[in-house]
Amino acid sequence: MKRSYDIAVVGAGMVGLSAACLLGQNSQLNVTVVDAGKRPAFNPDDVPLRVSAIAPGSVEILSSIGCWNEIAQTRVCPYRDMKVWDATGNVEGPETLTFDAAEFAVPQLGYIVENALIQNVLLKQLEQTGISVRFESAIQTVARSDHRFEIALATGEKMTPDLLVGADGAGSMVRGSAGIAVRSWPHAQKAFVTCLQPELSHRNTAWQRFLQDGPIGMLPLSDGRISIVWSTTPEKAEEALGMTDEQLSAILTEVTDGALGKLTPAGPRGAFPLKSQHAANYVQDGLALIGDAAHTVHPLAGQGVNLGFADAEELASVVTAALAEDENPGDLPTLRKYERSRKGANKTMLHFMDALNRLFSYESRPLSRLRGAGMFLFNKSGPIRERTVQTALGIR
Repeated sequence: MKRSYDIAVVGAGMVGLSAACLLGQNSQLNVTVVDAGKRPAFNPDDVPLRVSAIAPGSVEILSSIGCWNEIAQTRVCPYRDMKVWDATGNVEGPETLTFDAAEFAVPQLGYIVENALIQNVLLKQLEQTGISVRFESAIQTVARSDHRFEIALATGEKMTPDLLVGADGAGSMVRGSAGIAVRSWPHAQKAFVTCLQPELSHRNTAWQRFLQDGPIGMLPLSDGRISIVWSTTPEKAEEALGMTDEQLSAILTEVTDGALGKLTPAGPRGAFPLKSQHAANYVQDGLALIGDAAHTVHPLAGQGVNLGFADAEELASVVTAALAEDENPGDLPTLRKYERSRKGANKTMLHFMDALNRLFSYESRPLSRLRGAGMFLFNKSGPIRERTVQTALGIR
C-alpha cells in the first residue's frame, strides 16, 4: 500500500482553492486549506466589484477539476474581440491593436468572471470531495521543524504537513516566515474599479486605452454593463471614490475617449494600490509558493490569476509525478522542477507588463509617434503577434 501525505494550502483565494482541487484528485494526498478570513459569499443579485479575465488555458484547468461548467452556466461574459489604443490616437485608428477570436481559431479570447463566483464553485467542489477548508483559522506562526514546516493556529492546534503551499497573496505570511526574499517595486498608481452602464453596446469586446497616468480597461459583463480597472495616480483614484455619479460619469467617459458613449455608474467602487514583485525562490524543502505569494504583476493585461492557475496546475503535475515514483512530494528536488517550470515564464510576463506600463506613461511627441509605429508594425507582424497572444491566452 502506498504511503499517504499531508498537504496544507494556506490561502482560500481562487489560486489556493484551485491548487487544493488539483492536488485533492490524488488519493495519496490528504489536503487541508486554511484561511484567516471569513468564507466568501456569492450572491447572484449582487453587483460585482472584482472580476477577472479568465484565459482559455485557465478554462481548461477549471474544467479538469469539474468547476467550469457550473461557473459558465451561472454567469460569465465571453469576450471575442480586444482593442488596445494609445491616448494620442483613437480607437479606430490604424495604430490600434485589434484581436479577434477567429484569428486564433478559438470561440472566444476569454471570459470575464466574478472572483466570488469562481471561489464559490471551487469551494463547492472541495466540499463534494471531502477536502477540509477551514475559514477564520488565523495562523499564529510558521516555523521549520526538521525537514518540514510546522503551522501553529490561533486555536492552539498545530499542523506539520509534508508540503506547505503558500497561496496567501502578495503579503504572504508563509513566504515571510520562511525567510524568502522578495523584490518589490510599487507603482505610483492605484487601481480604481467599478461597474458602469455604457451608452453603446460593449459588443463582447475588451477595451484598453493607455493614458499618461496609466491604462484604463473596460471589461464586458453579461448584463450589458462593463467593469472598469483604471490604473491612475493615487490622488485621482481617491478623488474618484468620492465623486458624485454625474462627476464620475463625466471623467470616465472622457478618459475612455467616448469609445462606448456616455458611461453611467452602476455599481460599488473600490481602489487598490499597485505593485509588482517577485520572490527570490518559489520553493524550499517542504514548501512551495504559488500565485501572488510568488509573483505579483500589473493588472493591465489581466494576467495575474491566469499565472496563478498555471502555477497550481504545474505544482500538482510535479507532485503527481513524484508520487508515481514513490517520492515524497515535499522533497526539494521534486519542488525544484515546479520552480524551474514556472519561475522564468512568470518573470518574463512580470517584466513585460511593467515595461508596457512604463512605456505608455512617457508623454512626448517623438515617443508617441514611435509607440504608434510600433503598434502598427505589431499588428502586421504575423507569427510574432500570433505567438504573443497565444501565450497571453494560455492556448496550447
